[in-house]
Amino acid sequence: MRSLVSFVVLLFVAVVSAISTTGNRLLVVLEDVAEKEGYSKFLGDLEGRGFKLSIETPKSESLSLFHLGERAYDHVILFPTKGKGPNLTANLLLQFFGANGNILLTLSSGAATPSALVSLLTELDIQLPADRTGLVVDHFNYDSTSAPDTHDVLLLPAPGPLRSDIKDIFSAGAPANELIAFPHGVGAALGASELLSPILRAPSTAYSYNPKEQSEAVVDDLFATGEQLALISTFQARNSARFTLVGAAELFQDKWFDADVKKTGGKAVKTFNREFAKRVSGWTFQEIGVLRVNWIEHHLSEVGASNESNPKIYRIKNDVTYTISLSEWSWDTWNAFAVPKNDALQLEFSMLSPFHRLPLTHDAKQSNAEQAAYTSSFKLPDQHGIFNFKVNFKRPFLTNVEEKNTVSVRHMAHDEWPRSFVISGAWPWIAGIGATVTGWLAFCALWMYSGPVGGKKESKKTQ
Repeated sequence: MRSLVSFVVLLFVAVVSAISTTGNRLLVVLEDVAEKEGYSKFLGDLEGRGFKLSIETPKSESLSLFHLGERAYDHVILFPTKGKGPNLTANLLLQFFGANGNILLTLSSGAATPSALVSLLTELDIQLPADRTGLVVDHFNYDSTSAPDTHDVLLLPAPGPLRSDIKDIFSAGAPANELIAFPHGVGAALGASELLSPILRAPSTAYSYNPKEQSEAVVDDLFATGEQLALISTFQARNSARFTLVGAAELFQDKWFDADVKKTGGKAVKTFNREFAKRVSGWTFQEIGVLRVNWIEHHLSEVGASNESNPKIYRIKNDVTYTISLSEWSWDTWNAFAVPKNDALQLEFSMLSPFHRLPLTHDAKQSNAEQAAYTSSFKLPDQHGIFNFKVNFKRPFLTNVEEKNTVSVRHMAHDEWPRSFVISGAWPWIAGIGATVTGWLAFCALWMYSGPVGGKKESKKTQ
């Protein structure tokens, strides 16, 4: 029955879902509407994936992120602009972000970042140079065709996963002979927030400086160097809303999609920009890396028990089984979620602190192509009270999974304890009680049936 319900739910979701799990209303903000011609391929790809684009300028009177207290758009792309608009303040953008809206912000070294966006980045623990602009150059990893003198068009390989236990989203399947062109970009410094994750870092030979104030030959005040510079970074909030900062808006321009680039002394190769732009925007707009909990079940796993699904009360020392079903959205379909290698999905059974922290293993019998079931069986602790089955799975580039099911655990009833003669540890005490009773009965028998010692003596009469 549960399999039938799951199939119906998955079929319904597949029919009504947009390409993005959070909607398809996309606002594109440009300094001038005519600039959209330079991003025609990128915007065309977005429309081809099912998004409904609304193109506005920062000072447009019709621009509003909210309508009647609700989001007017599901996603926002902010291309470099020279001025700030009254409806794109840091406070409004944070409200949009807090209302599960997704934001893709792009920068350029040719335009100073508006103060409202700098304030927004500061709230997210992302720092830009003090002058709100900068230029990242690398004298070893640059395009010798378009930037033979300035070295400000960086050529970088597709970024791999941050760690071995994180799913590879942005470089999986990337051709080995293609490079990402990062032209005229701005680098950012990331804070220590656990919600921040870099997608693309600068090479160790790169650095950032302000070309308007300093000569490239004499650079004495660097903002950051090497891997301190995050060229593309992300921030995923606790509500799973996503924010992506791309330091080079030109990365999305038509001229860099499938362009020919060449490192010094190397061969000309195609850029990976088009596919990389698709993956970055797809992640930002929740087309990939989205997890969903299909169902959760916990029950007794004891012989002779009713094994009712999801009971509200258990007894101490019961054997129980917990199972959770997960799916992952990938572009246009729900697939079974596979836990990355070297990672683990864990279950906590806790009161104020965990009494058990157990790995959830894949259950092939309850899994299929659209969902994966993970299960764990264990014995409840010898402690009564209010407990929680809790799964807290938060990883970079995947939406958060935080599920909590509260149950009561009662103590043993009087008729549920085993008889004392079954417990081997009680045998000495039972033997002591038996010896005491036997001795007392023997003493009483001897007292009652034993006569006095000797005959009766006659008393002498006094004359």
